[in-house]
Amino acid sequence: MRRRTFLTYSLAMLGTTGLVGCGFRLRGLDGDIAGLDRLAFDAADSDLSDVVRDELEGAGTLIDDKAPLRLNLGPETLNQSVLTFGSAGSREIELTLTAPFSVQQTANDAYLMNQEQLEVTTTYSVTDDNLLAQDDLRAEATERLRRDAARQLLDRLRSLADD
Repeated sequence: MRRRTFLTYSLAMLGTTGLVGCGFRLRGLDGDIAGLDRLAFDAADSDLSDVVRDELEGAGTLIDDKAPLRLNLGPETLNQSVLTFGSAGSREIELTLTAPFSVQQTANDAYLMNQEQLEVTTTYSVTDDNLLAQDDLRAEATERLRRDAARQLLDRLRSLADD
């Protein structure tokens, strides 16, 4: 099963790399968020909010408290589940990040998106042979989840700008 999964991911990566190399881009997935050149951002100081802020600014959105729309980002929650059990060998661990968010107009506090939820999941393998690497693997998976959640949030904001 793992070989089939590896082959599938390898082929997908080769196809994606080939398309990027020839200059192909999916419309709307790069560049600024149309219609959202300014956005107020209200979030607790956290690693997720830092990643979201960086992604917004990287997409060309100016973070400004006087913007017509405000993005409210709640605290992230990480849940871990062990997918494989056994007394020895490797274990697959699923890590899920969830975070609530909403978008409202700053003029009248009307919600355009209310009580929405970001949810992203990844898996990583750990072995009993290298216990010291487990913390590093979890940290890498958590960072990957934060980036994926920020991209998911930008995609949802793009759909809001298209309306």
